[in-house]
Amino acid sequence: IVGSDEVFDAVLRRAGAVRVRSFVELFSAAKCLASRYRPVGRRLAVITNGGGPGVLAADWVSELGLDLGLLTEDGARQLQPLLPQHASLSDLIDLSEDAGAEHYRAALEVASKDRGIDGVLVIYSPKFGGDADAVADVLVQAKPRMSKPLVACWMGDASVQPARHALADALIPSFRTPEAAVGAFGNIASFYQNQQLLQQTPPPLSHELSAPDVEGARLLIEGVLTERRKVLTEMESKALLSAFHIPVTQTLLARTAAEAMMIATQLGFPVALKIDSPDVSHKSDVGGVALNVMNATAVRDIWHEMMDAVHERVPDARINGVTVQAMARKARGRELYIGVVTDDPFGPVIAFGAGGTMIELMNDHAMEMPPLNQFLARRLMERSRVHETLGAWRGAPAVDMAALEQVLLRVSEMVCELPQLREMDINPIIVDEHGAVAVDARIVIGPAAQTSPGRAGRYGHLAILPYPARYEQLWPLKGGGEYTVRPIHPDDAQALQAFMKGLSAESRYFRFVSSMAELPPAMLARFTLIDYDREMALCAVVEEETVDADGTKHVRERIIGVSRYITNPDQTSCEFSLVVDDAFAGQGLGSRLMLSIMDVAREKGLQEIIGLVLTNNEGMLRLMRSLGFTVRAYPDDPDFRLVTHPL
Repeated sequence: IVGSDEVFDAVLRRAGAVRVRSFVELFSAAKCLASRYRPVGRRLAVITNGGGPGVLAADWVSELGLDLGLLTEDGARQLQPLLPQHASLSDLIDLSEDAGAEHYRAALEVASKDRGIDGVLVIYSPKFGGDADAVADVLVQAKPRMSKPLVACWMGDASVQPARHALADALIPSFRTPEAAVGAFGNIASFYQNQQLLQQTPPPLSHELSAPDVEGARLLIEGVLTERRKVLTEMESKALLSAFHIPVTQTLLARTAAEAMMIATQLGFPVALKIDSPDVSHKSDVGGVALNVMNATAVRDIWHEMMDAVHERVPDARINGVTVQAMARKARGRELYIGVVTDDPFGPVIAFGAGGTMIELMNDHAMEMPPLNQFLARRLMERSRVHETLGAWRGAPAVDMAALEQVLLRVSEMVCELPQLREMDINPIIVDEHGAVAVDARIVIGPAAQTSPGRAGRYGHLAILPYPARYEQLWPLKGGGEYTVRPIHPDDAQALQAFMKGLSAESRYFRFVSSMAELPPAMLARFTLIDYDREMALCAVVEEETVDADGTKHVRERIIGVSRYITNPDQTSCEFSLVVDDAFAGQGLGSRLMLSIMDVAREKGLQEIIGLVLTNNEGMLRLMRSLGFTVRAYPDDPDFRLVTHPL
């Protein structure tokens, strides 16, 4: 169902990159990056003096999954009196063939400030009496004042060359066709969205959901592997899903036709019958599925027909019996698919899309790298075509999106906690306004892959490591109160910058050997968005209450200390750094942060931790000696001392 190229797309997207598939796209993307825009969404307004090029642009907006940016009522009311008589603002901002530079200026000014628009495409089509240079000058003058992406399409050739040069000199991306211009904005928007994905560092287990029975699930898998089997039966698959609180249809195993009749009568008709065999992976392919069985007589007859069909097509199959389950009664339910595939070398990937018997033909699935959080789960669903049917659709009420999100989060938990999981197809999972239920599931397992020592513990099978919540610890402060030591995450950027600004000049110099008062954006991102496998940063935080001007109270976290290490190229040692808020000096914070970061490095299999301390940083040198570090001269620079400690 899922190809390796699609996995590669998912990996690039989660890494914050945008994939281009041609040199034309590559150069278009380069133009946009050179313009240094900071996009905030996917709504592109089209300003044009030609209906045809504007419609082409609008069609391509839809084709690329973007949204056409529309003026708000206030914006349209403000702009309409300033335009030619035949101008239209229904979808496009169509200035008509009579438009001049002053009309482009008015439209661009209103669109750039309209809250319903994230970016602006200006199309100029040569007209008799038109002035391509004057319109280009409007864009050049407007660009410094615009906070939204601005792209241009100057159609034609020789007559618009000077205008194109003027746009290029102003670093305004300019293209010859509307499609290329829309594609360029799509790259900008995708880059922004993918950068949001890059910032996500979910934990392996969601704090908002009840804890799964991980140990029970592992015992079930070990039992199957002991029997030298890889494919779980339907009963085993549903037991595994239930261990992670994924709703499943009640399913009972009947070993005889009489048992099947009795179970069906107890469950209530109609029922579904499915062959239960460890040797049959795709039951419907061998005549092993019967749906909407309406009475006991039909159950008996289908039992015998199913046994004969399976024996004929898979003569050596071991058959446990037939599973009986009530048909999922969801008249307006949508049939969906949630799956897991394991890619080499990227590991497990979660897929979502349309389900049912036509799944291969429909070929609708979106993919995401685990672990997931609510933000990632929503984005995963939005990328599938079936997402359009999940809202109110053809008289059916909108489905319970929260229930569907929970199923995706539970699947993410399964992937994180069960490295033996190789493949999983939950198909269909039926969802309506009342919730979601897994009707059938196919799970393939295998021995857990061996990972290098210290590689993320039990999460070494994942390409993206989950947030290491296991390192969170609560400690008392001397003099009262308490603080939390936890791994840093991307959301800490503002708090880390505030911490940096609050340090004394001396503390900043001791830490960075620099007088900088704040961290540059690139360094701030580097310090908060880290690879938990190669490095670790622990921050000590306290909770503080703030009050808004209107009296509203908020509780926020304040960073009061940070310790970190980075693994050296030899993969056996690491280099550390430590800084503590001056207001909390002498309260044992530095010792606790150092001991905690050393514990993490030791767990990762590192053998030595080292650091460079300025010779005049007497407080840090005293702390190092008290923790058992060896302090000696640094031969490359007499202003530093080399401190080392075996792990």
